[in-house]
Amino acid sequence: MSDITNTSAPESTTPSNNNNPQNARKTPENVPKETFYTRQFGLLCLSSFLFFCSFSMILVELPAYLTKLGGEAYKGYIIALFTLAAGLSRPFSGKLTDTIGRTPVIMFGAIVCFFAGFLYTWLITVFGFLFIRFIHGMSTGFTPTGTAAYVADVVPASRRGEAMGIFGLINNIGPALAPALGSFIVVYYPIDYMFYCSAVFAALSLILLSRLKETLPKEKRQPFRWSLLKINPRKEIIEPRVIAPAISFLLLVVPFGIVLTIIPDFSEHLGVFKSHFLTVFTLSSLGIRFMAGKVSDRFGRVQVIKVGSVVLFTAMAIVGFATSAWMLLTGAVFFGIAVGIISPTAFAWTIDLSDDAGRGKALATLYIALEAGIGLGAIFSAQIFDNNPQNFPWAFWMGCGTSLVAFIYLQFGLRKQDIV
Repeated sequence: MSDITNTSAPESTTPSNNNNPQNARKTPENVPKETFYTRQFGLLCLSSFLFFCSFSMILVELPAYLTKLGGEAYKGYIIALFTLAAGLSRPFSGKLTDTIGRTPVIMFGAIVCFFAGFLYTWLITVFGFLFIRFIHGMSTGFTPTGTAAYVADVVPASRRGEAMGIFGLINNIGPALAPALGSFIVVYYPIDYMFYCSAVFAALSLILLSRLKETLPKEKRQPFRWSLLKINPRKEIIEPRVIAPAISFLLLVVPFGIVLTIIPDFSEHLGVFKSHFLTVFTLSSLGIRFMAGKVSDRFGRVQVIKVGSVVLFTAMAIVGFATSAWMLLTGAVFFGIAVGIISPTAFAWTIDLSDDAGRGKALATLYIALEAGIGLGAIFSAQIFDNNPQNFPWAFWMGCGTSLVAFIYLQFGLRKQDIV
């Protein structure tokens, strides 16, 4: 990992002790306070913020839009197809991140996001919509993999959790604000304007990305060639070092897939504006991300994620029992706290266990778990709900079950080398 004080020379190699989890969490008294607040980190954060605005601003309006197209029975596929494409993209994005570089992979995802914004306005059949959702998912299959590796390159190991918390905080400001913007546009303008606005955000993200310097060392970079897209299933899809964080993360993001799929309908059922849950949970996750990252640097990733799993269980139970707006939004607060605890810590844990040469593959493995968990949550919650309001609680309580299983796995199922 590049020394954060020398990001102008990204070809510098990483000190070998940066990947030692014990070195990554020494106390401030033992480790110099290296800064990661650099121009490159700032540009990446702002670009990532715009990227997340681009695809999140349309989320809460898509179920109603698909219903108008005659595809009410396919609501579960709105998220499932998106995450399926992202998951299928991860092995390729992970390999390319470690070969051609971080920035080309980041930019490719933003380009896909840009064109997807226009495709929604051109393909206005149910099949066309579902096809676009699949293509759109490729954007998050590439850009976040590259950005996470880039952050790991330019952040001191001793402040890895803190940096991931700040990066996640900035990324989540977009999903906190953008859904409300998307809904506002739909109220006053044709829905096509919302899709155009999504494309504009992606274009602005691309402009900022063009200013980033590549951090993969020159001696490790290769020019793109089609043969790089050949994936060895045994060696190039899953990074064995990070199986533990991947399994726990998969279980803990199933509730996120449930929320993305069911909350818009549940909010309307309770008389709450569709974007309010997403806004409240995202805002409540912002401050906790910074604190959770710093705490995990000091006391360990696994212990912090176990706390997050308990909070997530509580959140899904509250939402499942909700019969009023205040109960739903209370559940949103707890849900945001849980996400703010779990997400940056899981990424820092993954980087701790990975090595420099396979960092892209390791992060891709975690993202595969992310997409699988969200996709499973989306599909099964839609089937449980089945457009019957009486089934809402059971869909959310499924998230309680996966959170409980994750806690049990973290408590009893880890190997000694997994615990950092």
